[in-house]
Amino acid sequence: MNWDSDFALTILPELLSGLLVTLQVTFAGIAIALAVGMAVAVLRYLRIPVLSPVLGFYVLFVRGTPLLVQAYAAFFILPDYGLTLSPLLTGIIVMGVNYSAYTAEVYRAGIESVGKGQWEAATALSLPGRATWTRIVLPQAVRTIVPMQGNYLIQMFKDSAILSAITVVELLGAAQKIGSGNYRYLEPLTIAALLFLAISYPSSIAIRRLERRLAGAQ
Repeated sequence: MNWDSDFALTILPELLSGLLVTLQVTFAGIAIALAVGMAVAVLRYLRIPVLSPVLGFYVLFVRGTPLLVQAYAAFFILPDYGLTLSPLLTGIIVMGVNYSAYTAEVYRAGIESVGKGQWEAATALSLPGRATWTRIVLPQAVRTIVPMQGNYLIQMFKDSAILSAITVVELLGAAQKIGSGNYRYLEPLTIAALLFLAISYPSSIAIRRLERRLAGAQ
């Protein structure tokens, strides 16, 4: 099968539409992952009876099961229990929940990297718990983990292709739809791969530069 440039140009708008969905999933999913991950990390660090072990199991379970299985379960099983969501919303939530387990561990490492003297200083100043976390601990912790969280953002962007399995027409889903409808897979899959690369490669360079800048500022 030879490359057909005219066909490639005609399918480009549909693939760009799929790319837009991929970006929506990525940014909405990472927002959920960062928020939930921070909450899980802080609550686990506080070692609250019952809650901390439950959250520990949550992290273990989510990290120990494949993302595709989680997506299938949310899309095909939850409706049997009265919880029916659109494929796109289901995909966003699944991605966010899945990555929250990973970001929680990164947050935990960042929190534990904060020096003991910082906690002692907060105690000496009689700062309330909320102020200690929001003004002293979390700003320092987040600074050290920004590069790692950025890498998860790029990974989520690429992993969003899994959601085509639950009928989300993101970039890969659009390419598969075009390929099956026209019996030509060369152009749509190639363009999809190039679009993934065009986003992820510059992003990875930006993350590395940010990492060097933060390291130099410490």
